[in-house]
Amino acid sequence: MKIGFISTRLAGTDGVSLETHKWAEVARRMGHEVYTCAGQLEDDAPNPTLIPELHFRDAEAQAIGEMVFGRMEPADGLRRRLEEDTERLTARLHRWLRDSGIDLMVVQNALAIPMHVPLGMALARVIEETSIPTVGHHHDFYWERQRFRLNCIPDLLLKTFPPNLPTMRHVVINSLARRDLAFYRGLEAMVVPNIFDFDTPAPGFDDYNRDFRQALGFSTYDWLFLQPTRVVARKGIDIAFELVRRLREPRARLIISHQAGDEGMAYYRQLLDRAEAMNVEVHYLAGFVEEQRIVRNQRKIYTLWDLYPHADFVTYPTLYEGFGNALLEAVYFRKPMLVNRYSVYVADIAPLGFDFVEVDGWITDESVSEVRRLLDDPDRRQAAVDKNYEIARRHFSYEVLANALQQLLTM
Repeated sequence: MKIGFISTRLAGTDGVSLETHKWAEVARRMGHEVYTCAGQLEDDAPNPTLIPELHFRDAEAQAIGEMVFGRMEPADGLRRRLEEDTERLTARLHRWLRDSGIDLMVVQNALAIPMHVPLGMALARVIEETSIPTVGHHHDFYWERQRFRLNCIPDLLLKTFPPNLPTMRHVVINSLARRDLAFYRGLEAMVVPNIFDFDTPAPGFDDYNRDFRQALGFSTYDWLFLQPTRVVARKGIDIAFELVRRLREPRARLIISHQAGDEGMAYYRQLLDRAEAMNVEVHYLAGFVEEQRIVRNQRKIYTLWDLYPHADFVTYPTLYEGFGNALLEAVYFRKPMLVNRYSVYVADIAPLGFDFVEVDGWITDESVSEVRRLLDDPDRRQAAVDKNYEIARRHFSYEVLANALQQLLTM
C-alpha cells in the first residue's frame, strides 16, 4: 500500500515527529511505500511534499489561533476567514492525495489538538469528500490542555478534533485517552503506546561523542543527572532540582538537554532563580545539543543520543505526558531513572513492573536514598536497568506496532 503520513510538522525531536518516524519505519519493513506531507519535514523524509502553510507557526494559523482561543465571543469575520482558509488548504490536500496516489492516510495529531484549526477542518473535509481510509493517530486532545479549553468555536472543535467519519479509525497512545475519547465524542479507539526499536542495541561511545564531558567542562568523576526534556512547566524540572539539592553531593551536575521558549520564557527564568537560591549546579545545553551532529565555529554540536551514554542518572519528573518518549529512551540506553507518577504512567506503565525510583510530586528521604543506592551499587543498578529493558522490549517494541498496524489495515 501507499501510506501517507501528514501533520503540521514532521521534523525534530517532538513526540509526534518521533513516533511518526517509527510508524513509517515499521510500515516500510512491512513492505508498504511511505509518503510524507507537512509544513516542515526532515531532509531525508520519504516521498516528501512540503506545504509550509500547514505548519502551526504559519502566520495565518497563528492569527486564527489568537482569534479562537482565550475568548468566549468570536471576532468579526472569524467564521468567514476560517472557511476561506479551509477551502484553500482542502485544495492543497486534494492535490497531494491525487499526485501521490495514497491508499491510506495517517493523520498525526492534526485532528486531535487544534494547533492549526483550518488544517484540522480541511483534513476532516477531505476525508469526508474522498472517503479515503484514514487512521487518526491522536497524541493529545484539546480538552487536555488548559490553553485550548476557553474558545469561541466549541461546536467546530467538537465536530473536528477528531471527526466522526465512516472511513476513519482512531488510535490513541494511552488507555486514559481511549476512555476520554469515548466519553467526549462517543468514538472507539485502539491503544497503541509509544514504541522503540528495542531489538537494536543502543549506540554508545564513539570517536565523536567520547569527549563530551571534557568539551563541556565535566570530569569523569562528576555525576551527570540528565533531564532529557524541553524547558516547559509541565516537565516538573524543579523536582529534579530538589533531588540534586537533597543528595548533598558535590559531584552532582544536572544537565538539561533541550531548549526553552516553546511556551514562553517565564518558566526558564523561574528555574534560573530557583537554581541560584537552592545552590544547585544546572547546565542548560540547548546551544550544545541539536538534532544532528555538526561542527560549528570549530565547536562540536552533539545530539541527545550523544548525552545518554555519559549520563549517570535520568530525571523524568514530568507532571503530565501523553505517554513518555523520554522514559522509553532512558530504558533503551539502560539508565537508572527517577519518575514522577503522572497519570498515564500510573495507568499504563507502572503496572508492568518497571524498577524506577518513583515520586508523587515531591522528593522524599526514601527516594533520595534509592537514587543514591543506584548510583553507589553497580550490581543493583545493572539489575534494575536490565529488568526495565526486558519489560519494555516485550510491551513497547516495533513488533508491537507491526501487529497493531496489521490490525488497522484489515479493519
